[in-house]
Amino acid sequence: MVASAGAQAGEQGWSSRTAFILAAVGAAVGLGNIWRFPTLAGENGGGAFVLVYLVCVLLIGLPLMLSEFVVGRAGQSDAIGSVARVAEESRVSRKWRLFGGIEILAGFLILSFYSVVAGWVLYYIWLSGGDFFGNLFAGEPLRGAFSDMGQDAVSGMMGELFASPGRLIGVHALFMVATITIVASGVHDGIEKAATWLMPAFFFLLLGITIYGAFTGDFERALAFMFTPDFSKLTAPAINEALGQAFFSLSLASGALITYGAYVGREVNLAPTAATISVADTGVALIAGLMIFPIVFAVGLDPSAGPALIFQSLPVAFQTMPGGSLIGLLFFVLIFFAALTSSISLLEGPTAWAIDRFGLRRPAAAIMIGGGAFVIGIACALGYNVWSDVRPLGFWSIFAEADILDTLDGFTGKLMLPLAGLLMSIFVGWKADRRLVEMQSGLSGGLFLAWRFLVAWVCPIAVALILVFGLFPELLV
Repeated sequence: MVASAGAQAGEQGWSSRTAFILAAVGAAVGLGNIWRFPTLAGENGGGAFVLVYLVCVLLIGLPLMLSEFVVGRAGQSDAIGSVARVAEESRVSRKWRLFGGIEILAGFLILSFYSVVAGWVLYYIWLSGGDFFGNLFAGEPLRGAFSDMGQDAVSGMMGELFASPGRLIGVHALFMVATITIVASGVHDGIEKAATWLMPAFFFLLLGITIYGAFTGDFERALAFMFTPDFSKLTAPAINEALGQAFFSLSLASGALITYGAYVGREVNLAPTAATISVADTGVALIAGLMIFPIVFAVGLDPSAGPALIFQSLPVAFQTMPGGSLIGLLFFVLIFFAALTSSISLLEGPTAWAIDRFGLRRPAAAIMIGGGAFVIGIACALGYNVWSDVRPLGFWSIFAEADILDTLDGFTGKLMLPLAGLLMSIFVGWKADRRLVEMQSGLSGGLFLAWRFLVAWVCPIAVALILVFGLFPELLV
């Protein structure tokens, strides 16, 4: 039997089903839930988009998540090793491990630029913390955020950060060090403990700020916007966006879920566990909308502003709201927790591969992989200033205007992740031994047949559409 990455490091995997759920939810819940989902909902008419998104999570996201857990637990290794093991037991070509390699490489590349973006969050925590504690020491803890600054100065803080290579690289380094430290500490003492502390704190802050927004913002309008379908705005591009969001928001095809599945004990029923994780992740996305949109509507902001909404518009909104100084600080701490739990999973996938492939000790593997991602991230950070005119894939029309970070984001999101997801669905749906898959899934009878049908037929078609329309968006016009 192939030894798992956890076993090679002297560990036995997750200590409980709850620990696994918290870690997997942490992997799935990230920056995409906090700003990408509200942004896409805002751009595509709200309620109709949300409805399609929920259907896509049920019919595509959940079946693929369970597939990754099944391969991981059956293979008991990193993403490449697990696929190879399942292929061997299913008497099909070990070349199928190629998509495990794509997943690991995609996770590594995503980590490199994800850490840069998460560094922005650290920078805003520093600014917000200085603002709040300055007000606290002045005896005015409930003042609006950055109340001594003009709105142009507040919205311009992001531009000041981008103009400073030293600051960008510095906060990128801090975030990467935090990620490496946790992963290097092991499954039990690092990843599991981080998830056990960070995820409850994340949910507490998420609900707290949502309640704050319900009382101080336009909560009624936010509810109507998110849950009143306007099917006249449900265009083909909007449906494709909902499909893509359902795929990406669950952290599929990045190597993380296969690796986390390898640490799951045989006593854990994977099907209801995957359902719990999917529901939690989707719930976070919905609550994030209810957290952000009341504030957005109350101060007349554009709900489809994307990252600019988080780092430029909302700080201005916190200026005018009671207690905005404190809420602004807590808001960025919340985003930091989401970013950190996701980056941990992105690093764990390639770290487990390095442990299994080269026999490295866990700290050395985490430092080697994390250090490599950090170096690539430096190039992403410099793409906002000294290398701002660099277009790595400028010859490709969809990347013609993309800077270094956006190129990496687009290449992994439009090509690598959908390709790996497509191969995963074909592998589990058509190639993997049926008895092996059924035994690991925890499903039987009609439920197993329904899941296998979704994985074999619906998921490949859906993910292929994500791949084709991502690379050739003009086909949607």
